[in-house]
Amino acid sequence: MYVVGTRARLRGLKQWLGSTMARDLRIASLDGLRGIAASAVVYAHIEFFYPTINPWIKLNTGDVAVAIFFSLSGFLMALLYGERRFDAADYLVHRFARIYPVYLVSVLFVAALTAIYGNGYVYPIEGMEQLLRHVLLIGSTGVFWSIPPEIQFYLFFLLIWLWLLDPRRYQLVAVATATFLVVDAFFGFPGPGILLTSKLPYFLFGALAGRLFALQKTHPDGTGTGIAVLGLLVFFMLAQGVFPPKTSFWGLTSALTATMIVYFAACNNRLSAAVLGCKPLTFIGRISFSLYLFHLPVIFLGMKAFDGVMPLEAALAVSIVIAYIVAWMCYTLIEDPSRRFVIGLWRTRRQKLPVAAE
Repeated sequence: MYVVGTRARLRGLKQWLGSTMARDLRIASLDGLRGIAASAVVYAHIEFFYPTINPWIKLNTGDVAVAIFFSLSGFLMALLYGERRFDAADYLVHRFARIYPVYLVSVLFVAALTAIYGNGYVYPIEGMEQLLRHVLLIGSTGVFWSIPPEIQFYLFFLLIWLWLLDPRRYQLVAVATATFLVVDAFFGFPGPGILLTSKLPYFLFGALAGRLFALQKTHPDGTGTGIAVLGLLVFFMLAQGVFPPKTSFWGLTSALTATMIVYFAACNNRLSAAVLGCKPLTFIGRISFSLYLFHLPVIFLGMKAFDGVMPLEAALAVSIVIAYIVAWMCYTLIEDPSRRFVIGLWRTRRQKLPVAAE
């Protein structure tokens, strides 16, 4: 009995240390970068509601934003878990709690809008088959297409995590992953966007950068780094509109660019930190997932409500503001509480599990 009690207290201490480490590793500039990326997705979808937007300011920032999200995900996974004891069950529960509850609510919300407005909605989810595909994380309607490769990477990261903890023992994982990446690149990263094979370099480059960042005792945080990250970010956001690529945006070049932006942002130079780490951007970064999931249906409903009441431009501006407010409400009332609830249930269950005495 004493051993079980002691084990439970030690487990509680490890959980406390784990949450403390997560807070210590929180980098405001990365929150701000996430906020910019989420806002870039909102901007990219304006043309659905304002088709007469001037071509000079109609930029394809959506792909760029998702590329940054993917690289940022790989970076943070390696940074947060690279030194932690391997615990697949705990990891998967935390990843599920972070993504799925609010994702499911947004899917059901879009399905309800489809039932009401039919094809009048921007990206309808039609029929039970499509709904089930999205519930099972294999759907690709609207912004939901980016969630399946994210989930697939979470599963793939379990192998990477083993290698990070013991490179010598699991060197086969590194060899196999590198070989897979080369073959994947040779065939042009095949598959639809919902498959990890089509977006693999973003996650892997991000994970390598995150591991490098964790191992370095000092980081390049001079003024040049601040100028580089802000300059690269502006260039990355504008390049597709100003210099349309002759080939697909998705590939090694954009993956490397997105990863460099994430890494340099994490280095936290005063200049870049003052911009990316400012409170408005970090706030948007905190609610970015809810903003990403809900902005389209909210703007759609706003445009319906304000149709004929005010000019198109004013209706769009007000609808976008409402989308940010609703994203904050969804984060406060759904995303964060559901995450805490699921993790709380998991921890309670773990504490009740019997522990064998050594």
